[in-house]
Amino acid sequence: MGDEKVKNEALEIMGLFQVLPRLVVFDLDYTLWPFYCECRSKREMPSLYPHAKGILYALKDKGIDVAIASRSPTVDIAKAFLDKLDIRSMFVAQEIFSSWTHKTEHFQRINRRTGVPYNSMLFFDDEDRNIEAVSKMGVTSILVGNGVNLGAFRQGLMEFSQSSGPSNRSARK
Repeated sequence: MGDEKVKNEALEIMGLFQVLPRLVVFDLDYTLWPFYCECRSKREMPSLYPHAKGILYALKDKGIDVAIASRSPTVDIAKAFLDKLDIRSMFVAQEIFSSWTHKTEHFQRINRRTGVPYNSMLFFDDEDRNIEAVSKMGVTSILVGNGVNLGAFRQGLMEFSQSSGPSNRSARK
């Protein structure tokens, strides 16, 4: 499925929900792309998971900001790959650094940089421990099994919408 087709399908999915996140945060390794940066060379040409770029474009079209939270020890390679894929400029925040804190520090920085409250964020990652830690901060967090795809995207929007529903709205202001 091409990027344009994925983008249109992602836009259709977003149209089903009244409440959308203000910011969608992605992990890199095994979430946006199918490898660990530290196992690759800057000279290589990376590739994204098949649905990733279309989903990013759909979010941009809808005016929803995107950010990166990655615990990569090879920041230079991650940034080089984002440049090669021509998507680095899409992200309003890029928190890429090695850490033992299960991404809580990444999200504190993203929150400070963007001013978006945790309960207005949606997060995709392939590691349980990151999902668990970030969920405790109030971020709707989705575990992806084989990279971000339209199924995970739909699930994320559904869970976000449920946690932002009318019964929770007064508590979230």
